[in-house]
Amino acid sequence: MSNTTVDSYSISELAQEFGITTRTIRFYEDKGLLTPQRRGQTRVYTPEDRVRLKLILRGKRLGFSLDESREIIDMYDPAHGNVDQLKRLLDRIDAKRQQLRQQQRDIEKMLAQLDDATARTEAALKEHSN
Repeated sequence: MSNTTVDSYSISELAQEFGITTRTIRFYEDKGLLTPQRRGQTRVYTPEDRVRLKLILRGKRLGFSLDESREIIDMYDPAHGNVDQLKRLLDRIDAKRQQLRQQQRDIEKMLAQLDDATARTEAALKEHSN
């Protein structure tokens, strides 16, 4: 990564590092998740902006909404060890896990119904073939 300075990043550097488009980064800016400084028309991102972007993308991979990610990221409080932030993150992970398990059960039921429908349809076709 070739930073323009040691403590800042360009939008294209961040996009390349995280494998996303500059449009995605601007979208996060529009949503108020990132607030780069400006040098003329150029966006300048701090190391803190980079960490926020990393956390936003991690939240996305975990299935969190942008609002959920914002809530957790905004709780950052290193002076108090981020205990509340970490507890909230665990709560969100647990809720996401429960949601996914319910979806998994629903999918398994639907697959069983499809298997049943397939068997009945094949049996009906077999009867008409004879």
